Amino acid sequence: MSSRERQTFPDSSRRTFHARLLAWYDQHARDLPWRESRDPYRVWLSEIMLQQTRVAAVIAHYHEFLRRFPTVEKLAAAREPSVLAAWSGLGYYRRARMLHAAAKVIVRELGGNFPMTADEWRELPGIGRYTAAAIASIAFGEAVAVVDGNVERLLQRLSGQRLAGEQLWVAAGELLHSRREVTRPGDFNQAMMELGATLCTPRAPACLACPVTKLCASRGELAGQAKPPRQKKREIHYTLDCRNGRVFLVQRPPDARLMAGMWELPEIVRSSCHSEGSQSEPEEPAFLPRGRTDAEPCLTLRHSITVTDYKVQVWRAAAPARVDGEWFALDRLPRVALTGLARKILRKAEML
Repeated sequence: MSSRERQTFPDSSRRTFHARLLAWYDQHARDLPWRESRDPYRVWLSEIMLQQTRVAAVIAHYHEFLRRFPTVEKLAAAREPSVLAAWSGLGYYRRARMLHAAAKVIVRELGGNFPMTADEWRELPGIGRYTAAAIASIAFGEAVAVVDGNVERLLQRLSGQRLAGEQLWVAAGELLHSRREVTRPGDFNQAMMELGATLCTPRAPACLACPVTKLCASRGELAGQAKPPRQKKREIHYTLDCRNGRVFLVQRPPDARLMAGMWELPEIVRSSCHSEGSQSEPEEPAFLPRGRTDAEPCLTLRHSITVTDYKVQVWRAAAPARVDGEWFALDRLPRVALTGLARKILRKAEML
């Protein structure tokens, strides 16, 4: 089979697609802070932050992180707890640790010089195929395609095929290299992601507003589109022990699978377990004296992580006995590496 027969998109539609997509992007691209320059440090930081995180949540953290660590040299010289504290609230803290580790490599082994190609970026800690291609194309103009969740969905709908794995990268490369000389590869890649994020959305895609709808094989949902998994529901409880302008926190083990070394409120194990749909009256948390009639949580909030939706109840009381932790002054909390949930609780309690 010839290479032409294996193409996902015909030559004529690829050239039209390229032109229409860039024209749309020039007019409708969102005004995002990391698009203000091609500085590789800022592009790299934004790409790491945007992994599995909404744009709206990233913007404030992006500005604050750059305020604390304006250069790769400042980041490399920082202590890990300071980096984690600046990252707190974004979740997936391994990203921050790998960002910090890669900064040290760039400063100490590369003399502060950033890699210029996707292959070179992939040699750094925490940099995968997508991230390497995004940075190299946006910051350095390398003609290499990207595939993230938005681009994957867009390519499947455009082609009307269940593309997967290497097929997606080949198809993305076809569209990028639709001309003899690739023009504006960084903008093209951002436009692909932008189209998927704003118009070609997972549900109810805005096909009438799409600049390439006439080139799309499905113009909407693919037949048999898999539904996202239903969220599991869990109820969890924490103690908020605050005295004399200080709050008691515990540290997650350094070998914990998630958020290792981060600080949080002490979690409470209830004296008996009840599902949210239980008809029986739940018992008071075990740390409260029996017979208390005022045993009610001071805060209740929701917190979602991937496929689990947590109902979080916070109780004002002394921390459970025999729990190892530390007291932190409230004015010190912004510099502490808090878990996202701990930060959310302390903000709602107006302590942060």
